[in-house]
Amino acid sequence: MDNFVRRFIIMSIVYLGVAALVGIAMLGSEKAMSLKFVHSHLNMLGWVSMMIYGVGYHILPKFMGRQMYSKKLGEAQFWIANIGLVAMLVFYTLNVYRPSDTLVAATVLAGALEMVSILLFFYNMLKTLMPPVEQPG
Repeated sequence: MDNFVRRFIIMSIVYLGVAALVGIAMLGSEKAMSLKFVHSHLNMLGWVSMMIYGVGYHILPKFMGRQMYSKKLGEAQFWIANIGLVAMLVFYTLNVYRPSDTLVAATVLAGALEMVSILLFFYNMLKTLMPPVEQPG
């Protein structure tokens, strides 16, 4: 298993644990209920998406009997996805407690970084799974 694939899976499990802690905090405090966005994104972009990325990168090329198109893109996607997610949730949380246009803009930029990560996965998987186009000859 490639290192970045293992790291996707490990981070997925870490995000699941953090999401569970945030969920428990939300049960115990009315003020913490304002963190529903954080809780849901830790679950969906953290736990679920990171697990899908890791398992997808590991299994899908094998199903096709091919090598992954680009391990370098997968590695870059790992860092972009994690930096984007953590930054988005930190900026969002700071904005909940100290609203600021700057924090809103930083949250949106981090979300855009997360979108770049998704597009990298999309591209890398399509290039891996789609048959090469034969040139007429």
